[in-house]
Amino acid sequence: MNDFVLTFPNIGKRMAYFALFYEVAEDFVNRRVPYRDEHMKLAHDAHARGELILAGALAQPADAALLVFRGEQPDAAENFARNDPYVINGLVSHWYVRPWTVVVGNEPASAAAGS
Repeated sequence: MNDFVLTFPNIGKRMAYFALFYEVAEDFVNRRVPYRDEHMKLAHDAHARGELILAGALAQPADAALLVFRGEQPDAAENFARNDPYVINGLVSHWYVRPWTVVVGNEPASAAAGS
């Protein structure tokens, strides 16, 4: 596995966003088929727990993916990658997590509606 983990000492107890980036192997779209159900279960479970906010492959070309997590620390994103069958089975050639500073779209629903 070709990954690295950053530490985030300045992130405290506030909820933050973390972007998990995947760089995927050649012919990823076809090679993922045997692992897709397990990968999707992992993603749906993380979403149901409120950790995973958005996820999907980048297209044209399909050479990367982006998964957005929310939490106090990057642990959920890092643990997701370490347990993802795409990573375990070599379909992800490199992954990393970065904090994401959201400046638009992070407001509570009432504030966003102008209430």
